[in-house]
Amino acid sequence: MGVNKRYSSAFKQKVVTEIENGKFSVGEANRVYGIGGSATVYNWLRRYGKGHLINKTVVVKMKNESDRIKQLEKEKRELEAALAKTQVRVVVLESVIDAAEQELKIDIKKKSGSELPGLPGKGCGR
Repeated sequence: MGVNKRYSSAFKQKVVTEIENGKFSVGEANRVYGIGGSATVYNWLRRYGKGHLINKTVVVKMKNESDRIKQLEKEKRELEAALAKTQVRVVVLESVIDAAEQELKIDIKKKSGSELPGLPGKGCGR
């Protein structure tokens, strides 16, 4: 069974500082100081170092950028709602056409609108 080593806080902080200053990589610090365990130094970096800044993305925005993003997100939601409403309307109208075709026993979709009384023709701009 291996020996369980204990390291002082001062030693841990020294190793972390040397790594953060570029003197050693994590692997080099492990070899130079005989530190066992692959995650040990990473844990020290997280606890004692500036590790909370490593692999993090900090986004700095102007106030008007945030406002613009919120405005665009609102417009997107409104457009999605309008699209959904239009899609429902299309389904309803197609159902009405199908019902009319069955009732009148004609194929409305194949005939042009100008041939049917009360329906606008293709030249009406609709």
